[in-house]
Amino acid sequence: MATAKLLTGALTALVTPFNADGSIDEAAYKALVDWQITEGIDGLVPCGSTGEAATMSLEERVRVARLCVDATAGRVPVMAGAGGNDTAVAIATSKAMAATGATHLLHVSPAYSKPPQRGIIAHFRAIADAAPLPIIVYNVPGRTASNLEAETTLALAEHPNIVAVKEASGNLAQMSEIIRHRPKHFAVICGDDPLTLGLIAAGGQGIISVVSNAAPKATAELTRRALAGDYTKAQELHLALTPLFAAAFVESNPMPIKAALAMMGRITNVLRLPLVPMDEKHNAHLKAALVAAGAMPA
Repeated sequence: MATAKLLTGALTALVTPFNADGSIDEAAYKALVDWQITEGIDGLVPCGSTGEAATMSLEERVRVARLCVDATAGRVPVMAGAGGNDTAVAIATSKAMAATGATHLLHVSPAYSKPPQRGIIAHFRAIADAAPLPIIVYNVPGRTASNLEAETTLALAEHPNIVAVKEASGNLAQMSEIIRHRPKHFAVICGDDPLTLGLIAAGGQGIISVVSNAAPKATAELTRRALAGDYTKAQELHLALTPLFAAAFVESNPMPIKAALAMMGRITNVLRLPLVPMDEKHNAHLKAALVAAGAMPA
């Protein structure tokens, strides 16, 4: 779990349940939060890309973060998504999200503008200087079209208000380089579910997971076992989850994981355009993966 010095464990990048009319399904959201914590998840991340923050207004994002904080009731940390490619807006969003009671802020590397590495550093440092909460920087080249290089991440890690990176580059060598040189207060957290075991084995601190929306207990146990050095059991859990790692990304996230939660009866399978429900041709594969992970009965 989070401490004043280091973030560790299994954290869920939460989906945002919607009603049929596209409004936020607050009852389903609160129930999802409570179930995640009961199943052993160490922290929650509302309003990220999995939470469809890109299609929510600031008022909706603040509302969702507050719902998460209230439902969590101090049991685990809450890392609210506050990122954007406009630095001034990201700072304003950070202050609004901090007012919800969140414990940390997740900031994705700026997209579309395509700044150079020095521009990315300036962006994050400006946010960290102004934000009232600790910052987790999020490197996801598949969405931003730019990679946060290891040297850049390590430069950011020197800022006292930047406490972790969510690394979703898929590049284990890059992650290992960050781990080799990171300061003691700085956590390297996996952002790619299939690499959870590998990153922890290399010295990383945990996972911000998509798959744990549907399989929180198995994801939390995999992370816990790996962090404890019990690689025999961790490998067993990793292999059981491997089909779900694939199925959860058969189409753009969060389309498959919302379909999975709908199959489990936890949410209605509603997304905001331009996202649409997962193609039904993947249903059998997804159901089989959920069964293999122990998330659904056979």
